[in-house]
Amino acid sequence: MHELGIMTGVMDAVEKSARDAGADRVLKISLSVGVMTEAIEDSLRFAFEALSESEYTMCKGAELDITMVTPRSICSECGHEYAHDRYHVACPQCGSGLTHIIAGKELQIDSIEVNIPDEDDEPENA
Repeated sequence: MHELGIMTGVMDAVEKSARDAGADRVLKISLSVGVMTEAIEDSLRFAFEALSESEYTMCKGAELDITMVTPRSICSECGHEYAHDRYHVACPQCGSGLTHIIAGKELQIDSIEVNIPDEDDEPENA
């Protein structure tokens, strides 16, 4: 299950960014994940839930929004751009197998929402 490794890396990057911004909690993480990465959305959510249960993470209680990106390719022969699944990548216009994937391999953090405490707020652990 490579989703656990993916989510560990996502949470590490999110928490570093949140700390750098002076946040005390992560409220929401939005990801774009290409279907061609073969990451399974339910497994990503399960991994996130398991990892974010810890008292030591800034992501505890955060919302996870995942957008699965449909594969799109462009044909090198005829220039046709088209959507497809993981297995049928040949050009539907001319039948060529000489294609280039232009979408669907993404794995990116689109945005994070964090809580930045006011200077007057006491830390939660005080």
